[in-house]
Amino acid sequence: MEESTGNFSIKYWAEDDQPREKLMLKGKAALSDAELIAILIGSGSRNESAVELSKRILSSVDNSLNALGKQSLQQLMSFKGIGEAKAITIAAAMELGRRRRDEAGVDLKRITSSRAVFEIMQPIIGELPHEEFWVLYLNNSNKVTYKSQLSKGGITGTVVDVRILFKTALEQNATGIILVHNHPSGILQASEPDKQITRQLKTAGQALSINVLDHVIVTENGYLSFADDGIL
Repeated sequence: MEESTGNFSIKYWAEDDQPREKLMLKGKAALSDAELIAILIGSGSRNESAVELSKRILSSVDNSLNALGKQSLQQLMSFKGIGEAKAITIAAAMELGRRRRDEAGVDLKRITSSRAVFEIMQPIIGELPHEEFWVLYLNNSNKVTYKSQLSKGGITGTVVDVRILFKTALEQNATGIILVHNHPSGILQASEPDKQITRQLKTAGQALSINVLDHVIVTENGYLSFADDGIL
C-alpha cells in the first residue's frame, strides 16, 4: 500500500519534496546522507534534483561526511546549483555536527590515557590548517571539567599566556591540567619551543600545586604524548 499524505501518494510529489516528507513520515534516521543534504540545499538545478546534486557532492568526497566538513565555501560553490547561501548552509550544518560530537564526548570524561586526550581534541583541532593551543582542566578524579583555547596562531606557532592559563585553572579549582596543541604539518615531533613552554608551565604549576599531567601534540590521524615519551 502506498504511503500518502492528504490526497497525494509519495510518487506524485516533486522529487525535491520527497526527503522532507520522508522525514515527517519515517523520522530523520530513515533518510540517507544525500537526502539530508538535499533538505539543506532545498533545490537543485533545472537538470538535476536536489537529491541528485547532493549525491554528486558526496561522491566527490568519497561519500565521507568528515571530508565534506573540510570543504571550503569555494569548493562547495564549484558545483552547479550551489551558490553562496547553500554553501554556507552546508558548512553551518557540518560545524553544528562537529560541535555536537565534541560536546557529547567531553562531558566530564575521565582521562585514563593519552589516547583519551586525542579522542577529545582531534575533532576540535586535528584538522585545522593553523595551530591552536588548548588546555584541559581536570579535577581530583582526572575528569575534564573545563577546556579552553589559550591561543591561536599561524602554522609557525602560537603564543601561550601563562597567567591566563593558571588564572583559569584556579577559577575551575583544577588540580591538574593537560596541554594540547596541533601540528597542521602532520609531523608528530616535539620542537624545542614545545619543550620549553612545557617546562615553563610545569614549573609554574608546581608553585600553585597544579600538576601539568601531559602535553599532547595532535594531528589529523595521530598524536604524541610527552608523558608517554618521557619528555614531560
